[in-house]
Amino acid sequence: MRRSEKSIYLCARSFQGAEGRSGHSIKLVAETLGYSRQYFYKQQKDMAVKDNIKAQVKLLVEKQRKLLPRLGTRKLYYLIAEELGQLCIKFGRDKLFALLNEYDLLIKPKRRYTQTTMSRHYLRKWPNIAKGLEVKEPDQLWVSDITYIKTEEGNCYLNMVTDAYSRKIVGYAIDATMETTSMINALKMATRQKVNAKAETIHHSDRGLQYCSREYVNLTAKNNIKLSMTENSDPYENALAERMNRTIKEEFGINRKLKTKDQAIQLVKESIYLYNTKRPHLSLKMRTPEQVYKNENPDYIVQSGN
Repeated sequence: MRRSEKSIYLCARSFQGAEGRSGHSIKLVAETLGYSRQYFYKQQKDMAVKDNIKAQVKLLVEKQRKLLPRLGTRKLYYLIAEELGQLCIKFGRDKLFALLNEYDLLIKPKRRYTQTTMSRHYLRKWPNIAKGLEVKEPDQLWVSDITYIKTEEGNCYLNMVTDAYSRKIVGYAIDATMETTSMINALKMATRQKVNAKAETIHHSDRGLQYCSREYVNLTAKNNIKLSMTENSDPYENALAERMNRTIKEEFGINRKLKTKDQAIQLVKESIYLYNTKRPHLSLKMRTPEQVYKNENPDYIVQSGN
């Protein structure tokens, strides 16, 4: 927009009635800027149309953000694209970025790290057999990690098992402690809903005490699951699992201090359901993890990233 056009644009916005707030007539202001009164009125009309479009788009964004509070702009655009078409609104992704920036609705990244891994123990540790693995089907590779959730009653600990192919959280457990007896429930849940019975699943994690315990090892052996673990205390060796922790906590508001442990348990349950069934993934061609896990998607191959 040229400088002169910007001036008339701003004036048109300020003169929403027949007379400006200053008491000067529209005709006088328009002529002072070198424009006709008709052009000034046209600018007012155009502004009204643009403001109406922006208001409609903002409502669509707010509807999606009620379910997925920290959903990124690209995924937001994908989710509202069909409704934009139904409303006959032409609004590109760049315009959506600008709109979110104007209303301070862009998601700001949060980077925090608290160690929950107890890897200094005498129990057997397994080599990293997931490194460089080409993941071609569901239940071929599961990744797992434990994170904490703060509450006013003390911390809760969340263990999630994620299918690397579909990014679906196939199992989770949340408890007031990191004891193996509670954290192992995530693996039990994953084995119950496994869809690919023929797959010889690899379970990849850090070298935490829980994953090396007799109970955990026995359960994996019973279900024909091979153990794989990080070798150099490098978070990139279990990047997907750690990224899942951040996604669930940050995008669904669980990274703040909650009131009670019961609230944390309920929020985790709701967040994982929404993540699995409602949140599209760029890496999954904008499908949800649930759709991909059930093979409701085109063929594609992903790298394990471990």
